[in-house]
Parts: sequence; C-alpha cells; structure tokens
Amino acid sequence: MAGETSITIVGNLVDEVELRFTPSGAAVAKFRIASTPRVFDKTTNEWKDGEGLFLTCSVWRQAAENAAETLSRGMRVIVQGRLKQRSYEDREQVKRTVYEIDVEEVGPSLLRASAKVTKNAPGGGQQSNAPAASDPWAGAQPGPAAQTPASDNPPF
Repeated sequence: MAGETSITIVGNLVDEVELRFTPSGAAVAKFRIASTPRVFDKTTNEWKDGEGLFLTCSVWRQAAENAAETLSRGMRVIVQGRLKQRSYEDREQVKRTVYEIDVEEVGPSLLRASAKVTKNAPGGGQQSNAPAASDPWAGAQPGPAAQTPASDNPPF
C-alpha cells in the first residue's frame, strides 16, 4: 500500500515461533527478533555491542506454518515487511507505544549457516520432493560449469 513503511531487518529470534489459528482457520505466527549493531573499537581492539532493537513480527497463512516449522530460537533470520506503530494503555493506565512488523518474507540467514529448502505442494500444506509440473527449474540437472572440478573454479 502507498505510504506504508517497508523495512528489512536481520537479527536473531528471541523466542520460539508461536503458531495460532484464527476462528476461520487462518494460521498466524508471532515471533520476536533482536537486532544489535556492533562496532569495532580500535582503541580497545574489541567489538562493542550497541543498543538492541527488539521487534515483534507477525506472519500469516502458509508462510506462518512454514516459519513455525523452520525457524527456532536463536536462529539468525532476515525479515522483510511493513513497520507498524500501535498505541495502547496498560493495566496501570499508562500509555504505551510498540512497533511491530507485518511480515511479507522471512527466512534463515545463510551468512553463517546453510539450509535445505523443500517446496510445498501447490495449494499449501503438504510437502513434496517431486518436481512440480509448472516449475521449469524442478528436476533441472547441473550444467557443464557446475560439473567443473573445484580446482578449476576461480576464488570469490
């Protein structure tokens, strides 16, 4: 939508993903992410952590079920979505404001980890390792460049 604030954040999951279902059966997953900036202090020759940013994230439908099945506490993730601000009064009648992300995309960070992706069958739910008929990449074999010995490949 026009005028909404899009955000991409990389951080670690603070809690396990909490999966719930609405009365109509739609899945919604909620999790919190912490992103802490780090800077190198040349005078002490050490890394220093800045103030952490903690955000609550919500993801819906099939992506919610996938997130609950895939992600776990402590995992480094990349989250992209819309930043929302919500104000409320707590039990002591103190006005509070929180910032949350309505997640459009979420996945594990591959900077220091690897992941094996399994596509869901069309229509959601069940996972399948069989190539989908409409997926032009399904079942594709590596080309000659991918079969070249590693010693022939230039370093990155």
